[in-house]
Amino acid sequence: MGIVKNWTRFEITWLFTFTMVIVYLFFVWSDSLIGLISSISGMLCVVLVAKGKISNYYFGIIQTLTYAYIAYGYGLYGEVMLNALFYFPIQFIGIYLWKKNKTDRVVKGEDVKVKSLSRSGWFYTILSILILTIGYGFFLKYLGGNNIWTDSATNVLSIAAQIMMLKRLTEQWILWIAVNVLSIFLWLSVLFSQGGNDFSMLVMWSAFLVNSIYGYLNWRKMYQKQMNEVK
Repeated sequence: MGIVKNWTRFEITWLFTFTMVIVYLFFVWSDSLIGLISSISGMLCVVLVAKGKISNYYFGIIQTLTYAYIAYGYGLYGEVMLNALFYFPIQFIGIYLWKKNKTDRVVKGEDVKVKSLSRSGWFYTILSILILTIGYGFFLKYLGGNNIWTDSATNVLSIAAQIMMLKRLTEQWILWIAVNVLSIFLWLSVLFSQGGNDFSMLVMWSAFLVNSIYGYLNWRKMYQKQMNEVK
């Protein structure tokens, strides 16, 4: 059972529960097969990120392409561009950078060394997010997209969080929490306004939210324990 080696009971229960819910929706609500694939691969990806495992990126490759296809059908062009043009190629960069920064002191089963963001780093991060969200929102409006401001905010926050993830910063999870909350709102809006049967997207983002809270707590513990190991 290599994939679940060093997994906690909570992690296994979390993944099993949300997977069963998605499979149930697939049969009962005639959900799309690509939605099923995207949701399950996405959940495997994020739980492996929370554990600091390099293998998260391999599932991320599948999830980004399938999710971009689904988002295109709903006119969420920001989500399409984010996943196809940014998330997809970044998976390969992530594999390289995380392998380059593997830890020699495994304290919670993780593969990489984790870091923490400084106060000045937070200031510039928040300022950049605000400026880019406004600018990208007007660009999506020009394209005629739907839910442009929520779409813009989720995209900019996601890019910032992904960059922080590449740098192995613990505070990435705070941004992921915000992304997941906004994404749940976004998919609730488009599914009820446009129709569609991709309710697995709601389950997936809800699972991501649970995982991001757990990921933040787990990475804080990893950071503290790795710092203690250095001392």
